Amino acid sequence: MKRDHKGGHQGRDQGPTQRQLRAGELVRHTLVDLLRDEDFHDPVMARAHVTITEVRLSPDLRHAICFAEALGGEHSDEVIEALNRHAKYLRGRLGRSIELKFTPDLKFVHDPSFDEAARMARLFNKPEVRRDLEADAYDHSDEGDDGEGDEGGDRA
Repeated sequence: MKRDHKGGHQGRDQGPTQRQLRAGELVRHTLVDLLRDEDFHDPVMARAHVTITEVRLSPDLRHAICFAEALGGEHSDEVIEALNRHAKYLRGRLGRSIELKFTPDLKFVHDPSFDEAARMARLFNKPEVRRDLEADAYDHSDEGDDGEGDEGGDRA
């Protein structure tokens, strides 16, 4: 296998490492605790209930992208802006709460998975889609129910 310009192997899966995943979960849990316990003097943060769904860390663990969603989905853009305004403060609090060599810079982004799940639920509830799904389920329910085995039924 050829080595790429950064010393890694080409063709190897470029997903996050175990180290990145563990550190990301540590940061996520700590941020959730901080957001729950802190009193912010920001009206948006004071009334917002935020969930941090995922934290993705860079390979050097110095930068974190934090996927967030305002519970109920209301005012998500305002909440993300507020979180990014308070990112340096949260980073400072994070650094006192976790044991990593470097405290990552935090960037908050809206988590689109909730919107996508709602879109899919609306799609599945359309009458024409429900009809097709029910017809497909009916077609599969009577497969193999003829009482005969897979061997053809020619037994003596």
